Amino acid sequence: MKIAIAQINPIIGDLPGNAAKILCAAQQAAAKDVRLLLTPELSLCGYPPRDLLLNPSFIEAMHISLQQLVKDLPPNLAVLVGTVEENLQAENNGGKPLFNSMALLDNGIKQIFHKRLLPTYDVFDERRYFEPGLQANYFTLDNIDVGVTICEDLWNDEEFWGKRSYTNNPIADLAILGVDFIVNLSASPYSVNKQQFRETMLRHSAARFQQPIIYANQVGGNDDLIFDGRSFALNRKGELVCRARGFETDLVVVEFDEVQRDLLQTTVVAEYDNEDEEIWQALVLGVRDYAQKCRFSQVVLGLSGGIDSSLVAAIATAALGKDNVFGVLMPSPYSSKHSITDALALGESLGIKTTTLPIGQLMQGYDNTLADLFAGTQFGLAEENIQSRIRGNLLMAIANKFGYLLLSTGNKSEMAVGYCTLYGDMNGGLAVIADVPKTRVYSICHWLNHHFCTDAINRVSLIPENVLTKAPSAELKPGQVDQDSLPPYEILDDILQRLIHNHQSATQIVDAGHDAQIVDRVIQMVARAEFKRRQAPPGLKITDRAFGTGWRMPIASNWFSVKNAYESKTIPILHK
Repeated sequence: MKIAIAQINPIIGDLPGNAAKILCAAQQAAAKDVRLLLTPELSLCGYPPRDLLLNPSFIEAMHISLQQLVKDLPPNLAVLVGTVEENLQAENNGGKPLFNSMALLDNGIKQIFHKRLLPTYDVFDERRYFEPGLQANYFTLDNIDVGVTICEDLWNDEEFWGKRSYTNNPIADLAILGVDFIVNLSASPYSVNKQQFRETMLRHSAARFQQPIIYANQVGGNDDLIFDGRSFALNRKGELVCRARGFETDLVVVEFDEVQRDLLQTTVVAEYDNEDEEIWQALVLGVRDYAQKCRFSQVVLGLSGGIDSSLVAAIATAALGKDNVFGVLMPSPYSSKHSITDALALGESLGIKTTTLPIGQLMQGYDNTLADLFAGTQFGLAEENIQSRIRGNLLMAIANKFGYLLLSTGNKSEMAVGYCTLYGDMNGGLAVIADVPKTRVYSICHWLNHHFCTDAINRVSLIPENVLTKAPSAELKPGQVDQDSLPPYEILDDILQRLIHNHQSATQIVDAGHDAQIVDRVIQMVARAEFKRRQAPPGLKITDRAFGTGWRMPIASNWFSVKNAYESKTIPILHK
């Protein structure tokens, strides 16, 4: 039996368009004599549909689209399509009104399977909408028993994890039933090194239960989430027999040998050489899909001559083409000469259009207007932020005037500690590198320059070399550099990694070798910046702990101060 994986890129809510993508994949699969076609989780509506699921007309339209797809599919091809099914017992048992389901289409709707394990952590909130399925899912096709799991159903092997997050292990249940192989239909968001983890986890399960596993994953960007595809299959020994392309749509075919009762070896697409290349591919896909799915064809961004805007401009150019990226230089009296020349050099190396809008006169206008009110005070943060907000205002005006998508250029290190200005450099419709720490920004740019150059003979770098070597600065006052306000980025990023990703306490971070005063200051900065992050544009998620839909911190909170007091044993004893 030939099985194909349709690694498609759905648009959330585009039921006719998504159905057309499934149909196109089905026609290609039928031409290859495929008997079973797999599509990702909720492939008909796209994942995650979020509160669209609360709209009854959306659910009804999905049913209509599914019925039409049944009529259009090629004969003699069975297709598993991700959809939702109403829970008819919800009113009687107090359950959720819907199931996250897979429909088996084979000259009609033959069976419906419900997702059993519903994730409610990080970016997932499936318990908000869905009732869990209660039984093991499988079907028989041409005398072959196929076990069906949906995404999270695979993520509960207690031997691999050392614990169980859910009562049931759907893989173990299917192994007991003696199915011939297991398919998993997923919409698993990307984060760095997650593919390696997926394959390691499923290798363990395949070998443990002696079950071939075929994993079909969604690809594409949906809001802040990026789906990397990289669908794959494992034989019953846990050996990799195929892998689809990363960050691209794909159709791969794997064959189940009925004599060997196993999957046969086929094409395995190579993995990426390093994390920088993988992140680059993810961000390019994220920008391309966000722009196109939000119906933007062109983008605008501010070019400061710094490394962050340089990387964002390079990503945008790769995603949308040089003719669709517009860079705006906005020098102030405090801008260094090299900032202007570096920004212009970047624009030339990328081949994008640039313009220069000096802001000195606009700054003077603000100074004149505020002169009486600010009289007797020293130049400080308020005046510095006015410069950033002037630039943000100009960029928004350009975006509004020409229908461009404004890209914000702030990195994760800045977002974490609030080293950014609301209604200024935080303006935008998409924060491209908001989940990329500053040290990683440098690493990706070095990788870019190693792999791409605009002049191979003279080795002209894509990112101007001076951008990589000069001290980072917001240039909002004379002689300013980032380290006037922040610890060196290699120190800051390590503290943030331990605090945000590893959930380490201040004591643990200090024990790792960091200065106690710096650690306490960084923790306080992270806490105080929460109100800024709440108002930031969506940022593309590339780590397992991003400041997006999975980050749910209160703004009005004093926990970090109290927490530090507990850790230092200075909390006062409360008496009645």
